[in-house]
Amino acid sequence: MKATSLAHLGVSWIVAACAAVAILLLSVAWLRPALSACKRVSASGIGAVAFYYGANVRAEQFESFDTVVLEPDSGFDPAAHLAHCPKWYAYVSVGEVSKARAYYAKMPHTWLLAADDARDAMHDSARDSMHDSAVVDQTAPGWPAFFVDEIIEPLWERGYRGFFLDTLDSYRRVAQTDAARAKQQAGLVAVLHALKARYPQAQLILNRGFEILPQVHDQVAAVAFESLFGRWDRTNQRYGAVPDRDREWLLGEAREVHERYQLPVISIDYCAPGDDACREDIVRKIGALGIVPYVTDGGLQTIGVSRAVIKDAEPLISVTLKG
Repeated sequence: MKATSLAHLGVSWIVAACAAVAILLLSVAWLRPALSACKRVSASGIGAVAFYYGANVRAEQFESFDTVVLEPDSGFDPAAHLAHCPKWYAYVSVGEVSKARAYYAKMPHTWLLAADDARDAMHDSARDSMHDSAVVDQTAPGWPAFFVDEIIEPLWERGYRGFFLDTLDSYRRVAQTDAARAKQQAGLVAVLHALKARYPQAQLILNRGFEILPQVHDQVAAVAFESLFGRWDRTNQRYGAVPDRDREWLLGEAREVHERYQLPVISIDYCAPGDDACREDIVRKIGALGIVPYVTDGGLQTIGVSRAVIKDAEPLISVTLKG
């Protein structure tokens, strides 16, 4: 081969190599913001959290959050948005089932204990589509396997790797004795164990479920509750302040979760849509207690406000209660 040909070939290789390096550098620069946000998630566990049960989910609207809980029947495809930083969690009702859910028809009616006529306002936005809901007997043979096979597995296949487990206290509406309640709690524990046995990497956030934490705390990523400062009165369709007695009880539970189990605690509070002053005030109050805040509207149909709690910050939960 002639020297001129060798020289030409050398230049071509140099150009190609330089182009490849340039593309690599641009790719790293483009991914850096997302990687930074994801790094924040791994450092704090939960980070800034959002709960959104609206039908129109646009992934780009949640890029400032680290953990996002969605209504799975919204049609959102988490597998198509893996490049986005939020960890996508699916809302899942454990203690209740509605005819609106696809899996309802497959459940034996002997598993359903009672019509849930006494629903409270806890996450009614996700459960408004669950009219005629019933309490599920957590002791029913086959229920843990059904829960994993028919409810969790389809969501896992769609790309969800986290699950927000709601209605964990619904059994209280039908279990009238300590013995009956203990059996229902044992059933809930069996359901969570079955879920984690099938999907060990699944991340779980509980909505309350304080009674079963001694048995499942090592399988849980965080514990949430609602209305520490701002609440939504669904019956009267109005917002209001949380009574001091209710707040002190919740703070006692939060202290137990934080100090005994070292788990992040999330409070979901409510303000009227557009009331930015209310949202910022409640976010500040919750964050000062070392609790992860999320403040939104009573229907969880708008994107609310959150703020990540710094992992190494000294939480004020115990200080507040001891005072």
